[in-house]
Amino acid sequence: MAEIELEKLTKVYPDGTQAVSALDLEIGDGEFVVFVGPSGCGKTTALRMIAGLEQITDGTVRIGEEVVNRLPPKDRDVAMVFQNYALYPHMNAYDNMGFALKMRGVPKSEIDTRVRNAARVLGLTEVLKKKPRTLSGGQRQRVAMGRAIVRQPQAFLMDEPLSNLDAKLRVEMRAEISRIQRDLRVTTIYVTHDQVEAMTMGDRVAVMRGGHLQQVASPQELYDRPANLFVAEFIGSPAMNLIRARLVHEDGKLQARFADGVLTVPETVAAARPSLAAYAGREIVLGIRPEDLEDQAFARNGGDVLSVEVDIREDMGAEVFVHFSVDAESVATAEVLEAMEEEDVAGAVHERMRRGVPFIARLERATRAREGERIDLVVDTRRLHFFDPETGAGVY
Repeated sequence: MAEIELEKLTKVYPDGTQAVSALDLEIGDGEFVVFVGPSGCGKTTALRMIAGLEQITDGTVRIGEEVVNRLPPKDRDVAMVFQNYALYPHMNAYDNMGFALKMRGVPKSEIDTRVRNAARVLGLTEVLKKKPRTLSGGQRQRVAMGRAIVRQPQAFLMDEPLSNLDAKLRVEMRAEISRIQRDLRVTTIYVTHDQVEAMTMGDRVAVMRGGHLQQVASPQELYDRPANLFVAEFIGSPAMNLIRARLVHEDGKLQARFADGVLTVPETVAAARPSLAAYAGREIVLGIRPEDLEDQAFARNGGDVLSVEVDIREDMGAEVFVHFSVDAESVATAEVLEAMEEEDVAGAVHERMRRGVPFIARLERATRAREGERIDLVVDTRRLHFFDPETGAGVY
């Protein structure tokens, strides 16, 4: 096992495309770090540079305090687990798991011990004699992991290993990978575009966008204290609701005002965000997570009330998503602006903005919210989020 350190890691392709820009990150010995972000953000390119599969334009990769920039992949002592499993179809599971050891000249007795130990950990003992085509997707993925485990590398590098599995199996394999990594304590970098995977698996999560690292923190810190608007929208499902509001002092209290309502900022929130005081009398971006809105009839927490008309009700079984619009100025985030550049959706985006800012509330299944009817929603003002309207940076 070993620490991995990335220092100003950069990748620029011959056509000038900058896939990764000056990435700085230290990953501790035995730590599980997840790279997450939308397609094209540079997460897989960064992983491939660490593995030696992609040439580094600039910067340094250290594994166990050794600079490995010029080392070929086989000499970096890392094991890759890919999206497509990359199993040899003519070999059974046992031979697939032990093949790399055989090529290294490891004695047969040691190969047998390592393969059978890994199979026991992964629940593969009964399928070792089977060929990949006879295995389920989950079993093939575990064989691919077993091939990495038997090598006893300094680090695991995993590139979207669960994306080919169905939803139920992905949940099961998330827990399985987390358990195995916790038991083995091997330094692991895991790449995914799925923020649920990132939040449930990583000790820390590195959020990337456009080749730049936006924030790296524990899952809870990303959720509670997003560094900027991009992280705020990307982390959390459904995404955070965002509007422009004006902060004012009224009767000794700080209030966020917009056309549809007034939300009083609790003193505890203002104290925890000392920079917020400087925005009094100014515009600010206000964020409210869908789960911080409650049907007043069932509200467990106090807070200010928004009276809204339900546009769409989505019954999810254990919960209900309620869509409505708030009369306020919208926040033109990068995602909205990119959407508006696409001709086929520009009209729809403009129409939604004209009707008001779309909001989602995540309510308990007992709610009596009905489409076309009004409902009073309690806002948990203890969990309000604030961002600078010019830079998008979180205000703390």
